Amino acid sequence: MKYYIIAGEASGDLHGSNLVRRMKQLDTAADIRGWGGDLMEAAGVNVVKHYKELAFMGFVEVVMNLRTILRNMELCKKDIAAFKPDVLVLVDYPGFNMRIAEWAKQLGIKTVYYISPQVWAWKESRVKKIKRDVDKMLCILPFEQEFYRKWNFETEYVGHPLVEVIKNAKEAPADAPLSSKPVIAVLPGSRKQEVSVKLPIMLTMAKHFPDYQFVVAQAPSLDDHFLEGLTGQHPNVSMVKGKTYRLLRQAKAALVTSGTATLETALFGVPEVVCYKGNPISYFFAKKLIKVKYISLVNLIMDRPVVKELIQHDLTEENLLTELTSLLKNDGARQRIQADYAELWHKLGEKDASGRAAEVIVNYAKGK
Repeated sequence: MKYYIIAGEASGDLHGSNLVRRMKQLDTAADIRGWGGDLMEAAGVNVVKHYKELAFMGFVEVVMNLRTILRNMELCKKDIAAFKPDVLVLVDYPGFNMRIAEWAKQLGIKTVYYISPQVWAWKESRVKKIKRDVDKMLCILPFEQEFYRKWNFETEYVGHPLVEVIKNAKEAPADAPLSSKPVIAVLPGSRKQEVSVKLPIMLTMAKHFPDYQFVVAQAPSLDDHFLEGLTGQHPNVSMVKGKTYRLLRQAKAALVTSGTATLETALFGVPEVVCYKGNPISYFFAKKLIKVKYISLVNLIMDRPVVKELIQHDLTEENLLTELTSLLKNDGARQRIQADYAELWHKLGEKDASGRAAEVIVNYAKGK
């Protein structure tokens, strides 16, 4: 069978590559073409365009590159039409992929969406377009299936692909220690403007815990000079690039910005404080638009405050010191969070997400 797969970000490349490997096990004659990255190419995808050419983040950057984005979309449509896939597989990346889904529906191309857009958080009305344009939605969060059911749209819950990725990472041979001191991981995110606000507050903890090494996970989008300007004044602060999982395997606690990193940290079993502080105007409008009780995936999945969230005005040196001290010194707090993390693993099901998703896609392509 012929499959066309589109992933527009690094995470999509990772999850797409694991999906493709499982698809090829089920359909040994699979011909797979698409947009993605090095990992998908290594898994056997004929990659037409690399995701690094598609990464435009932020309103201003999107507007400035609108002509390129529209040209990419037309190129993608022409390539899909020429390839004539039995199934089109869309991996996350909703701004681009939902437009492709709308076009594909008009041509009668079967469409499977893997990793749902976060319509449950904001712009819930997008569900109408999903129902109209997507044939099968494969959900990775346990509450998403029930959310879609409210809209009379049946989906399949396949489990979260990070579970298998992190399970493999945890079972790998032990790495050399990052420091002779116990390590505290600092994951400040990837957006320069937000990191410049949050990271200085997060690093105030270094002076309070001189016996610990604070190790900052450097996102690929952040240059060395920028981060060194924020970390250089602290003798017990260092940086690592491309070694986030190695860092989390060794960390005693973590200070983590909101996003997928909160779930990764929890799955590694590291007690964490979730830190977020942004532009006051942007935060004001985000509060009006976003309709969720929590900003961390851990708390959203568990539907209760498992990890402490220090958001906007609450992200202060004093509050952060209180929470980090509790995670490092309070045995009861550490035991409670580890028990909650065990329940989180259970909720996510420890399912083989890639295998389950591949089975749905291949069967659908074959008309089963």
